[in-house]
Amino acid sequence: MAVNPRTVRGRRPLQFQSFQDVLQDVERLAASASLQMLGNWPLPELLNHLTMTMNNSIDGFQVRAPWLIRLIAPLMKRSALKKIRPGIRLPKSAEAMAFPQAVSLETSLQDFRRAIKRVSCEIMRAPHPAFGSMTHQDWCQLHLRHCEMHLSFAIP
Repeated sequence: MAVNPRTVRGRRPLQFQSFQDVLQDVERLAASASLQMLGNWPLPELLNHLTMTMNNSIDGFQVRAPWLIRLIAPLMKRSALKKIRPGIRLPKSAEAMAFPQAVSLETSLQDFRRAIKRVSCEIMRAPHPAFGSMTHQDWCQLHLRHCEMHLSFAIP
């Protein structure tokens, strides 16, 4: 049975200021001998999800949110750039695409390192599937908040 991420207790309070902060945290998690995941996703799948999102903010997304979400979501964008709350429900078909299965932690970690390098030195201008047009700075903030939310479920 899936965990309701909105009700999970014991998550880590995270506040990343840079992509280097995120990478250091992920390296520590990957090296942890007693890593506990409080949510629904193991660390390799979370890293694949974060990697995919970062790469897509440069290369473009293959999907768009339904029109009603695209109409409402831009009104919530400023809030999301400050904090992302867990519990967004994706349709099962979108969930499989958003959280690709991992081959191994090492492979996921290598891909994540490359994605961090890309977002640190390439311009992100692809439209977000729900928020639409995003500046590079907005993308940076959204990725940091997105990493905070997901990685808060990982307890080293």
